[in-house]
Amino acid sequence: MLRSLYLAGFFVVLPLLGAVLLVVAIAPPDTFVAVDTLGQVRVLFRDQRVPVGIVLFTLLEIALWNRRHHLPGSQLLATHGRTDIPSRHRTDFERAASLLDEAEKILENNDKAITRELRQTEREDLAASLDELREAMRAEPFDGERFERAIDKAEAEVDVRLGRWRKGELREYAESIGIAVAVALLLRVFFVEAFKIPSGSMIPTLQVGDHIFVNKTSYGPLIPWTKTRILPSMPPKRGDVIVFEFPENRDQDFIKRVIATPGDKLEVRDGHPMLNGWHVPFCPVGTYTYRDSEGGQARKADLAVEYLEDKAYLTLYERATSYGETQGPYTAKPGEVWVLGDNRNNSHDSRGWYEGKGGGVPFVNIKGRALFVWLSFHSSGKIAWERFAVNVMGRPKLPVELEPTLGPGIEKCYRERPPLTETTPPPPRP
Repeated sequence: MLRSLYLAGFFVVLPLLGAVLLVVAIAPPDTFVAVDTLGQVRVLFRDQRVPVGIVLFTLLEIALWNRRHHLPGSQLLATHGRTDIPSRHRTDFERAASLLDEAEKILENNDKAITRELRQTEREDLAASLDELREAMRAEPFDGERFERAIDKAEAEVDVRLGRWRKGELREYAESIGIAVAVALLLRVFFVEAFKIPSGSMIPTLQVGDHIFVNKTSYGPLIPWTKTRILPSMPPKRGDVIVFEFPENRDQDFIKRVIATPGDKLEVRDGHPMLNGWHVPFCPVGTYTYRDSEGGQARKADLAVEYLEDKAYLTLYERATSYGETQGPYTAKPGEVWVLGDNRNNSHDSRGWYEGKGGGVPFVNIKGRALFVWLSFHSSGKIAWERFAVNVMGRPKLPVELEPTLGPGIEKCYRERPPLTETTPPPPRP
């Protein structure tokens, strides 16, 4: 019981508490606006609490396990309560205890087969080597040389006499793979899922060929085959980039940016949104050249930094708009959000759904919030290493060839961003 409490305390409670405290200590308040790299890291801790917490928990767990024989009371872990086992023998002591447990289970589960296939002298030699190992582990004072001889003899006997009933290497691999697959499926269902960006509707924030992870805990993960969320947190915040099931065809996944939340009145003029009669502020940067598909024709658009509450992100506006000069007004109903693509004039978003009448994304359709790019490819097929680990909700990353001309303008817009009071829309009118 003491060993179980020790394991639970040091390798569950302590790393969990440490991860929670680190997230709480580093995450800034909701009103905080990042202006440098450290600020972006703090915002990541705030906006992605669960994934960051899982990473911190894992790192603390690894660190503690690597130091397990040097922790206070570590004899409870490796030596079953004995305090006189030298630290250099504690790993072998653990291995010996595991060997005895394995041998006992094999003897118990295969008693008849072992009696039939092993001669009595072989069974006696096996039992004697196991008994000697037990005695060496119990001996007081502890005799290191005797213990080493005993474990070497017992391992050899178990391998020779019981080898056919031990788990084979293939079986161990299969079980490890099975556990890994089960954990991956569990993570995919409740925590993190991978998506590929197939179109240019979110350029320049996301490029065609980006592979991203999505945090499914941001708004409360859905219980499979139900419409019920665990610990729901709705609606998403304005400016969040979300992945959702397309309302007109739930077999398709879309990714867009939340602009309007329940009750908001939304209008879009030349690609620029208005919320409750208030123009979302933006800062012009320059001309952005891109291709929205492999082999597609080069296009030019006006690049700007848009400010919405505590978010600042890049948007594109083509002069030859496919929507016309003004769309709306639309009103976001309870239980839904309205979304736009960052490539405002080349995005199939809330403005164009339901035969052009417009529509929102029901909460139940939302899968999660975009995390970061974990893989990306250029149109040539080569890996775009410069986009690795780009935070979708953080400072945008321009293509390398555009950074010299547009980078300074973006930096200027970020330095001169308005205060939060000037980037927050008024509340919806009754």
